[in-house]
Amino acid sequence: MDGIHDVGGMQGFGHVLPLDAGPPFAQPWEGTAFALGLLAIRAAGANLHAFRHAIERVPPGEYLRGYYNRWLIGAQILLEDSGIVSAGQVSARAARLRGAAAGEPAPPEPHKPQMASGGAGNLRAIDRPRAFSVGDRVRVRDLHPAGHCRAPRYVRRRAGLVAAQGPGHVFPDSAAHFLGEDPQYVYSVEFDSRELWGPDAEPFSLTIDLFEPYLEPAT
Repeated sequence: MDGIHDVGGMQGFGHVLPLDAGPPFAQPWEGTAFALGLLAIRAAGANLHAFRHAIERVPPGEYLRGYYNRWLIGAQILLEDSGIVSAGQVSARAARLRGAAAGEPAPPEPHKPQMASGGAGNLRAIDRPRAFSVGDRVRVRDLHPAGHCRAPRYVRRRAGLVAAQGPGHVFPDSAAHFLGEDPQYVYSVEFDSRELWGPDAEPFSLTIDLFEPYLEPAT
């Protein structure tokens, strides 16, 4: 899906800030949010791809409030998807914490997703030949997915060269919706900055890992 999470290459967000070498969590609640996110994945019977898709559905105003705020709301969305909690239960709990009287909504019916697993991790063997070789010129398809997608918006419809072949991986676009692992090959594709942002862009090359279904031969 195209949303506030996909801001790569967009103008108006300022310079990329240097990596902060300080503590991993600036505030104690951020560590709690991190732990709750990991626990939500397990409690919901989900996977990392589904959690990323939950974060993609965080409302834009909340998304921009900070990284670990996204984790908290994404965890809630994931738990709601699996019927572990409801939005009403969360609102009632928040009201009680503020000292307001709130009834206890009826709990939802759990409906954890089921998806067969091919093993630990995301690397998978694929028994079909690759569609592309190193040096091939490829173009990213003009994708407008309704669900999860790992192809950045700013490279769609842009052409580049296959710089390296990666192994097969679980396809996030399927796994995020529990439609099966559907393993796909991954390619490192090198793009010229001027192909991405026009002739006035500072000249440099950018390499992005992309799944095979995102690509087509460039003509």
